Amino acid sequence: MQYSKFVKPAFDDFILPTKKYADIIIPRGGDNHVAIDLIVQHISTKLGQHNLCKIYPNLYVIQSTFQIRGMHTLIRDAKTTKHDFIFYSDRLIRLVVEHGLGHLPFKEKQVNTPTGSVYTGVEFCKRLCGISIIRSGESMENALRACCKGIKIGKILIHREGDNGQQLIYHNLPKNVADRNVLLLDPILATGNSAVQAISLLLQKGVQESNIIFLNLISAPQGVHVVCKRFPRIKIVTSEIDFGLNEDFHVIPGMGEFGDRYFGTDDN
Repeated sequence: MQYSKFVKPAFDDFILPTKKYADIIIPRGGDNHVAIDLIVQHISTKLGQHNLCKIYPNLYVIQSTFQIRGMHTLIRDAKTTKHDFIFYSDRLIRLVVEHGLGHLPFKEKQVNTPTGSVYTGVEFCKRLCGISIIRSGESMENALRACCKGIKIGKILIHREGDNGQQLIYHNLPKNVADRNVLLLDPILATGNSAVQAISLLLQKGVQESNIIFLNLISAPQGVHVVCKRFPRIKIVTSEIDFGLNEDFHVIPGMGEFGDRYFGTDDN
């Protein structure tokens, strides 16, 4: 009687309408352990990313949304098919490329619109190229070409020798690379060893450190530390900092054979 006369009407009048202001609603409340764990992981990831971004102002992590978090969940799920793994990886890579392009230098430009008015906008630099670290970086080339029609793309191949060394065995860079802004492509930043060698080569060829934007799908904290400390003026753009990389930093949990087959992951 008390529930029907007081509790339920009060809930309908004062509690239920506030649902429209909620960012997240968890069905079944404290009994929904899956939803709670997901939120805890999301918050932990955000806190970790925030701390690294505070340490390194040249590190840019795409703002995490449930859509981005959902796609990362799918590419790690052991049940995900190869087709879906590639589809969602490509979607995330496209977001990384788009975000990276936003860090290119630009200048103000005015144009006349079809209605005869003047629009004040910006014009991005025209001297741009992509450099992929073979073979994993090649998985990002289609997204770059889709965003920058006709862009020149070079290659760097670094071979791992033993447990300690890297050997640069091939490079084919665009002409006048020293005068260009460079988008360096590698989906996985793990130890940072290959990245350091690739960036060092670009600097030897005359590319300005501040003109390099390093695009990653997933970055490990160790790789971020290594690259940012060694090259404080380059920019790193990634969709997620993964604190779950295993001890030798070669394997992304959940990637398995699909990740190796698509990204060609080794010691990057």
